[in-house]
Amino acid sequence: MAGYSLKEIYGEAAQAQAKRFAKAIEGYCDFFGEKGGDFRFFSAPGRSEVGGNHTDHNNGLVLAAGVSLDVIAVVKQTDDGIITVKSEGYDADSVTLTQLDVNKDEYNTSAALIRGVAAGFLKNGLKVGGFRAYTTSNVLKGSGLSSSAAFEVLIGTILSGLYNAGSVSPVKIAQIAQFAENEYFGKPSGLMDQMASSVGGFITIDFKDTAAPVINEIQFDLAKSGYSLCIVDTKGSHADLTPEYAAIPKEMKSVAEFFGKRVLREITKEQLIENLSKVRAACGDRALLRAFHYFDENERVPRLAKALSEGDLNEFFRLIKQSGASSYKYLQNIYASSQPSQQGLSVALYLAENILGDDGAYRVHGGGFAGTIQAFVPNNKLDSFTAAMENAFGKGSCYVLSVRPIGGAEIERDT
Repeated sequence: MAGYSLKEIYGEAAQAQAKRFAKAIEGYCDFFGEKGGDFRFFSAPGRSEVGGNHTDHNNGLVLAAGVSLDVIAVVKQTDDGIITVKSEGYDADSVTLTQLDVNKDEYNTSAALIRGVAAGFLKNGLKVGGFRAYTTSNVLKGSGLSSSAAFEVLIGTILSGLYNAGSVSPVKIAQIAQFAENEYFGKPSGLMDQMASSVGGFITIDFKDTAAPVINEIQFDLAKSGYSLCIVDTKGSHADLTPEYAAIPKEMKSVAEFFGKRVLREITKEQLIENLSKVRAACGDRALLRAFHYFDENERVPRLAKALSEGDLNEFFRLIKQSGASSYKYLQNIYASSQPSQQGLSVALYLAENILGDDGAYRVHGGGFAGTIQAFVPNNKLDSFTAAMENAFGKGSCYVLSVRPIGGAEIERDT
C-alpha cells in the first residue's frame, strides 16, 4: 500500500512538517546510535468529538473528526522480535513479542499500549515483528484530543505497514487499539477515539454492531467556511478522575440491565419513560438523566451530519450548542462531583457564550470533568476569543486547529 505525501496530509503546513520529521530523524539517530538507514515514516492524528458525547460505549452514534495535531514516528524494521519506542521527552519502552500477556503492573503506561496492540494483531490473525521507533507528538495530553488513541493507532499503523503490507483496515486498527486500551492499559474507553484517529476527516460512526461499525464520511471544508475550530485547554488535571469517567458507562449500562439488556442501544427512550419510577428507584436519578442524554444524542447525530453535509452552519451550530447543554445538564460531565471547587470548563463555557453569542458554537470537549472545551469561532472574532481564553487560562491555552482528511498513515519517504 502506497503512503501519502506530506502535502496530502498536512496541506499548507507540509514544509514545516518536513522539518519536524527531519528533527525526528536526528532524534532517532542520537538515541539509537545510528547515522542513518532505511527509515519509514508514520503519523496518526488526534481527534475532536463534535457530537455524540459519551455514546460510543453504549453502542451509540458519534460525529467526530481527525485534527491537524498528530503523533509521528521515524521507524526502522528489525528482526530481533522486540519493539522499542523512544518518545521525545520520555524514557524508551521495549516490548518483547514473545511476552504479550496482560501485565497489570504496566497499567496506564505506553508500554502497555504497545504490548496490547501487538497482542491484538496476533489475536486477529495478523503478523507482528520488531521495530525501533522515535516518536514526537503535538497532541495535547489531557486535552480531549486523545493522545493515547493516536499513539495506539500509530503503533497499529506501523505494524500494518511493516508486516502486513499496509492491508489492515483503519477500522480493524481502531478496534485493536481499543482492545489495547481496555485490556492492557486498564481504561474502559469506548471506540470513538481510536476510530476517529484511524479514519480521519469528518465522520459519523454507528456503533450498533461494534464488530462492524458503520462509518460515513462527510465532505465539508471547514477552512473555507469562515470559521475556525478552537480547543481551549483550561489546565484542569485529570488525576484521580478515572472513577468519574468510569461511572458514566457503568450508570448507563445499569439502566439497560434493568430491562435485561447489555447496553442502552438495545432499549428505547419510550421504554425508559414508561418505567420511570421503577428505573429511578433501581438505578438512581443521575443514571436516568445520563440515559436520557444518550438517547437524545443519538437522535442529534444524524441531524448534525445532515446539516454539515448541506453546509447549513446555523443549524449545525444550534445542534452543537444543544448537545453541549445536554452534556452539562443531563450527562453531568462538566466538573467532577468530587471536586466542586474546580470548574474550569464551566468558566470557559461562560466566556465562550458571552463572546460568541449566536455566532458559532461551543461545548465540552471529550470525556469532560477537566481539560478542554471546543468552539467553532467566526474568524472575525478569533482574536478576541483567543485573548479572553488566554487571559483566563494562560498564554497558549487556545489552539486553532484544522480538520485532517487522512487518519493513521504511512508517509512517503521522498516527500
